[in-house]
Amino acid sequence: MTPEDLVLALLWSDSMRSLIALGIGFAVAGLLSSGYQLLTLQPPSFKLLQEGERKQALAAVPFLVFAAPFIIVRNTVRGRRVEGRNFGFAALAAIVAGFWSLMSGTVVVLALQAIGHLVA
Repeated sequence: MTPEDLVLALLWSDSMRSLIALGIGFAVAGLLSSGYQLLTLQPPSFKLLQEGERKQALAAVPFLVFAAPFIIVRNTVRGRRVEGRNFGFAALAAIVAGFWSLMSGTVVVLALQAIGHLVA
């Protein structure tokens, strides 16, 4: 095994792939949320599922699936400042947002690999 192979094997280990997927998941969530807020002049929220007709609520589901980590963290920070929620609640919300981001980031990485923009 050459030194280059060793570095490549360490760089693309399973834990590193998970860390990259986590980061990509949060980045995509932030990008989608910021884009939504730029277009509509209001922050995204889970209330999109309750507004309008059934078709509009159904169309919001894919957006919310990928934007949810950002919305969860934003609501947690706001709840901590405004309502004075305890640290345990914030830690639980961070774990949920992190896991959600890991899963959505994994979907994004797999989609990029499928269309050939990312090497496995």
